[in-house]
Amino acid sequence: MEHTQIAGETPAGADSAISFHGSGITLFGIQLVNLLFIIITLGIYYFWAKVKVRKYIWSQLEFAGDRFCFHGTGREILIGWLKAAIVFGIPFLVFNNLPLFMKGAPASYWLAAGLTWAVVGVFLPYAIVGTRRYRLSRTSLLGIRFSFRGKWQDFAVFYWRIALLLLATLGLYYPYFAIKKTGYLTERSFFGSRHFSFDGNGADLFGSFVIAVLLALPTLFLSILWFKYKKDKYVYDHTSFETARLRSSITFGGVFWLYLVNLLILVFTLGFGAPFVKIRSLHYYIGNLSVEGGLDMAAIAQEAGDVSAMGEEVGDLLGMDFDLG
Repeated sequence: MEHTQIAGETPAGADSAISFHGSGITLFGIQLVNLLFIIITLGIYYFWAKVKVRKYIWSQLEFAGDRFCFHGTGREILIGWLKAAIVFGIPFLVFNNLPLFMKGAPASYWLAAGLTWAVVGVFLPYAIVGTRRYRLSRTSLLGIRFSFRGKWQDFAVFYWRIALLLLATLGLYYPYFAIKKTGYLTERSFFGSRHFSFDGNGADLFGSFVIAVLLALPTLFLSILWFKYKKDKYVYDHTSFETARLRSSITFGGVFWLYLVNLLILVFTLGFGAPFVKIRSLHYYIGNLSVEGGLDMAAIAQEAGDVSAMGEEVGDLLGMDFDLG
């Protein structure tokens, strides 16, 4: 009996390209309109502006003949921000300004610094997990939602264990830190009922990291960009889903040229070229990404719960961003 391939199904042994169709001029137009509405609404429209940009970027990303979709709303992000501001923002501001309440007593500065960093220490893992959980839960492909199923408390223990090793080694542990964190988050990320896998090992990047650090000054920090390229490509190449594995064909020359042109765009447009920089970067990285191996998309069942945007907005307050938009 002849097998008919359904939409979104990739046969065993097939390689599938992931493509991005975004336009810099379109994103520029979206962000220009967003800016006008943000000014008119005295900043309130910011949350809906975030969603508008994210919906556009997600809709331009294609795999298996279908486009990704972002389902978040400005209202839920606003509510998440308000919760984050109350739970995280108020204690942070109070502790940070403790010397004012204590009339500048010498001990107050140490106490303020300690309490402020304690608050950040507690909420940083929460923000990382919350951001990933929210964004994945609001992302779908072929009508199937993504999700993240790790607990932030478990991640906090894991995160600060490897962070302490990073501090204890004066940064030399960084390749292990970065790969372990990536692996933890990746393996708890799901598409429908199936989870992603990651088989990277920080030891594979340690030598490159040491070389990059030693050559940082002589190369005017180009070696750091080289290491970032190595790490990004390594992460892609060691990420898989079921029988399919990601493959990246980025090169250091391509990454260097991308960053150089992006820098020139930002400088000569006084920052207004940021939408073009974002789109250029996505075109390069996604355009050099493919999926090796077949996927039976029909066997993937929908399994996703509802979550709030609070974790993402804690990350926003901390000035962190974790993905495409």
